[in-house]
Amino acid sequence: MLRAGEQRFARDGVAGAKLSAVVRDAGQRNDSAVGYHFGSRQGLLTAIVAKHMGAMEAQREVPGADDDLVEVVRLIVAPTAALLATEDGRDFLRIIEQLAGWSGVGTGHPNEVLSGTVIGAQLERLHALIEPRLGTTIARERGALLVTFLTAALAERARARENGTRQRLGHERFVDHLVNVLSGGLSA
Repeated sequence: MLRAGEQRFARDGVAGAKLSAVVRDAGQRNDSAVGYHFGSRQGLLTAIVAKHMGAMEAQREVPGADDDLVEVVRLIVAPTAALLATEDGRDFLRIIEQLAGWSGVGTGHPNEVLSGTVIGAQLERLHALIEPRLGTTIARERGALLVTFLTAALAERARARENGTRQRLGHERFVDHLVNVLSGGLSA
């Protein structure tokens, strides 16, 4: 059921996907199967996020005190971009694009899902690097834009791969380019 939810949320949208289609795609006959297993649409979404956050957390590194802006951005981007390697990862990238504002990074009150995580520590280090120069409000806005741009770029690449569109850059070069673009935007 989780995989069927990923596919439907990625293709039809988190708000637009019909739960009856998720149930049908999962090979279930009971229309209330999502409610039974996950409680609600939100419960299914939470389970999908937890699955992929856990996988990314295992690959993430806590930034060091000496890590510069480019290195911290790379620590954020690389494990997220690694999701492009699998079909369910690509679906998740298309889902999180729809949830970019959900992170709470721009408000200064990150979503509780980020609390105590390596990605949370990475985002805090990023803020600490840019806030002295930009001020709190602009630093938060730039952090939110990083999340928006990163998720949009990766979701677009995921869609292109699904559609069979030839990629202009190989994966490593794409990641390097994305890190440079995002770092440039943060340091402007």
